[in-house]
Order: sequence, then structure tokens, then C-alpha cells
Amino acid sequence: MPSHVRVFLFWVVSTGLSGLPSAHVSAQQAQVARHAVAPARDGQHDFDFEIGTWKTKLKRLVHPLSGSDEWAHYEGITTVRKVWDGRANLVELTADGPAGHFEGLNLRLYNPQSRQWSLNFASSRSGTLGQPTIGQFIDGRGEFYDQEDFDGRAIFVRFVITRPDANTIHFEQAFSDDGGKTWEVNWVATDTRVK
Repeated sequence: MPSHVRVFLFWVVSTGLSGLPSAHVSAQQAQVARHAVAPARDGQHDFDFEIGTWKTKLKRLVHPLSGSDEWAHYEGITTVRKVWDGRANLVELTADGPAGHFEGLNLRLYNPQSRQWSLNFASSRSGTLGQPTIGQFIDGRGEFYDQEDFDGRAIFVRFVITRPDANTIHFEQAFSDDGGKTWEVNWVATDTRVK
């Protein structure tokens, strides 16, 4: 959720306006607003756990937001390198599957003012960085969001990173074309540490 929305929600809750009909705030929004006032933590080393080499199994939805359930499966290697003493990192993914060869790159940058990360993805097919997803880790769960154009319409993108254990990382990307009411997962990857 963008920081300006969190600040607005905090203002609504803290001023007692949440009970007024014109300022309806859901319980979930109020919880987010209360969490937003907690002192910002320094997250510049949030990705240090991922530095190294990983075996990657991934699947991607071939036709997102179309009602299709056709998935392309890949296996490969992900290498994560620390940059700027951990305040940035570079992820390189090379994978192969029945749908062909895939190469991806993710440049992650930490903003010390907002204390958030931007995840900037590119595939070798396009050769350009896409719209960054922006967010942070809270209680070990990384959530990153953006809004972008998909087939001529504005959608929300959510990217979630979790760690089931010290040697496994789970990544999940989802799209929403209804303002975040529902989400369709279209990218799932599991990394297992090699070294």
C-alpha cells in the first residue's frame, strides 16, 4: 500500500473520523493504519539471506487475466549478488522448460528515506526494466506492489516473498484487474539453496 494511503488512513483513525459515514474505514485498513505509525525499521539488509546460488523451479501462467489455466514450467539456477554492501542486489535467473529458455534479471534497490525496496525486473527478451514493484518486509514476509498497464487496462501487481525455512524461498506474483478485490496468481517460484 502506498505510503500516502497509509498516512491518510492513520489520520482518519487517529482523529476519530473512522466512525463518520463519510470516512468509512474497514477493520483491515484500520489495522494497516495502526501498523503504519510504528517506527520504521531499517530494512537495508532484508535480502542478505538470499545472497548465493539457488536451484529454481518456477511456473508462469501463459495467459494471465484471461480465464486460462495453462502454465509453463521451468527449472534453472538463480544467482543473487550483493551490491552496495547489501543496500542493493542483483538477481540473475536462467531457466529452461518445454516452453523454451528464459533469462531474467532483477535489480533490487533500497531507499533509505522511505525504508522500502524497489524490485526492477527485466527479461532478456525485452532488454528493458519494467515498472518496479515497491514494498518492504514485515514479520519476515516481503510484499511489493505497483500499478501498470496490461493489455490496455490498468491493473495492480503484487509480488510476495516468504521463507518456509532457511534454505527455501517462495515467490508469488499476482495480478488484480478489480482494484485489489481479487488476485490471480500468475508466477510461482521456489528456490532451494545450492551454496
